[in-house]
Formats: sequence, C-alpha cells, structure tokens
Amino acid sequence: MSERSYYDVLGVAKDADEKVLKSAFRKKAMEYHPDRNPGCKDSEAKFKEMSEAYEVLNDPQKRQIYDRFGKAGLAGNGGGAGGAQGRPEDIFRDVFGDVFSEFFGGQQRQNRGGPARGADLRYDYEITLEEAFHGKSAEISVPTTEACTGCSGNGAEPGTQPETCTTCQGHGRVRMSQGFFTMERTCGRCQGSGQVIKTPCRTCGGRGAVRKDRTLNVTIPAGIEDGQRIRLSGEGEPGMKNGPKGDLYIFVSVKEHDIFERDGQTLFARTPVPMCTAALGGEIEMPTIDGGKMRVSIPEGAQTGKRMRLKTKGMPNLRGGANGDMVVELFVETPTNLTAKQKELLQQFAQECCPSGKCHPESQGFFKKVKKFFEEDTRA
Repeated sequence: MSERSYYDVLGVAKDADEKVLKSAFRKKAMEYHPDRNPGCKDSEAKFKEMSEAYEVLNDPQKRQIYDRFGKAGLAGNGGGAGGAQGRPEDIFRDVFGDVFSEFFGGQQRQNRGGPARGADLRYDYEITLEEAFHGKSAEISVPTTEACTGCSGNGAEPGTQPETCTTCQGHGRVRMSQGFFTMERTCGRCQGSGQVIKTPCRTCGGRGAVRKDRTLNVTIPAGIEDGQRIRLSGEGEPGMKNGPKGDLYIFVSVKEHDIFERDGQTLFARTPVPMCTAALGGEIEMPTIDGGKMRVSIPEGAQTGKRMRLKTKGMPNLRGGANGDMVVELFVETPTNLTAKQKELLQQFAQECCPSGKCHPESQGFFKKVKKFFEEDTRA
C-alpha cells in the first residue's frame, strides 16, 4: 500500500469537510471502479486505497488519531493500515446510495425467495362538480388478477410442486466475484423467486394468477377535489407465491362545469347584468351548486368586475366543518340590436348625463390622466 497521505489519495485539503470528502471519493471511485477497469490491477489497488482513505477521514475519531499519529496510530483501532477496515462495496454503497442497489442486493435482500407483495393498481374515475359536492357511492369494474384456484397460486400443475432453483439454491440471487469486489444480481433462471416450475399449471400457464374483472363498491366523499385519490387497501394485484395483495388507488377527476369554477372550497360564477339593472340597481337570480336558487341584490351603479360573496354556498370541506363561499362576479352587458326608439332614448340619456361627467366617474378620472400625459409629453 502506498505511503501517501490519505488527503493526497483523495486529493483534498486537510480541513476538508464531510461533503468535500464524499464528493472527492465519488469522483475518483467512478474513475477507478473495477467494473470500469476489468482486469486492471492498478485500478483495483487504487480503488482499495481510496476506500481505506475515505473510511478513515470520514470517521471523526479515526481522523483525529490519523492527524496526530499517522497510519501507525490506527493499527488495532478498527481502521487504516493494519486495522479491520470496512468492505469497499459497503463504503461504495453508502456514498452512492441506491444507484447501485442491484449490485449489492438492495432492499430486495429482505424478500429473497419469499412471498412478494403484489403490485398496486390505478383506476381513473370522473365525476361531476355536483357529485363532488354531494358525494356518491359507485360500482366500478376493475380488471385485475386473482390467485389461480387450480394451483392455489403456486403456478405448478396440481399433483406437482415447484422445485428449488439449482442456480441460486433457492435464494433468488446469485453472487459474482471480481477480485476483492463482490456483486449480487437477481437469478436469471428463476427471476428471483428461488423456485422453478417444471410442470406449469394448465389453467394459469404457471403464472399462479388469472385475469378477472372485479366489481367494487366505492364511496366518493363530499368535497373531494380534482386529482385527489382514494386508496382501497388490499384490492390490488395478488403477490407472488401467495404474497399479500397490493392496493388499488382511484384517481378522481372532476369535469368542468358550465357555470361554476372551483378554487378549493370557493366557487366562482361570472354572470351578465343588464346595463339598466347595473345602473339603477335590482336583483338577479343565481343557481347554487346544491341545486337551489338564490336572489342576489345588485347595488346601484355596479361596475363590471364587482364581486359579491354568498356565505356557505360553496363546496364542503373534505374533513368536515362549514362549506366554503360562492363568489358572484358581475359583467355589465351593453344592449345590442336596438330599435330606433331605444336609440333615441339612449341619445337623450347621453346628452343629459355626459356634460357634467358625474355619471361616469371612472371615465372622467381616466381622461384627466390622458390629458396630463400629453401635456407632459409636449413640455418634454
């Protein structure tokens, strides 16, 4: 082993922190990893040297001893020269996380050859805004798989049994060694199950499950929003080798409504108001999401964009409590297709109110700003 300083091995300064150490080791490990340099003894030696350096410098206690006494101080202290250092593959996995979990067994180690949990299923379900308001119960037909009754889910023809895979000895994974480095992969013969079926079940073809449509009752809660999902535990795919079933997730989408737009619990409705009603004040009738109607008072001189809030006429809260509000936004509608008499009356009205400017305060204010703008532009 080279007598170079561990800091020189990793190419870092003596005050390098944990983040810098990990970054330096990651970069060099990718360069000298034995898998990238098959058969290269020099790369293998450098990788082992880097692993030793990183193990020591990344451990505060070992690093303190090394800084004071060098490699000699680590002898018999669980690391460095002469010590019982960690395996390079373990260090590599700690640094790179799950990226290389397939080489090291990853989380699959816990279920080698044993029952595996079934896959989760997704079902898309569309409802109306009214149904989201009231909630509903529905029947859905879900295409899924169920354990084969012919072979009781083990995939072998009745009267026979699955046999232990001779390649992996029933572990579901096989190991490969390359120098000091050991890799582990899923067994290609049994696909990780640890068993081989020589006489497949004629009903399911050895899969242990058959396709089937199931009818389920689903309760859509009042107040559910577009994109939310409902989880039905244990209604997913059955697991391999009689493992537990996965879950079924129902993703709810809400159709666009002709009148209402939703934002959480609040409903928005934009409604036209005749010009005369907006000017003189009055009432309009508005539908509500619960199927009823409500009269809304329009104040005298109402302008486009004015909003009025109707308390508790919005959507229910999924977790209970009071309903949200309904917001009515007005837009003043200018009359069209006027008769000669109507035009005459409007002209009389315009002559009566326009000279003073008091009837159109927003216009008066706007044109004052326009006049000021041109005056300043002329002076410039």
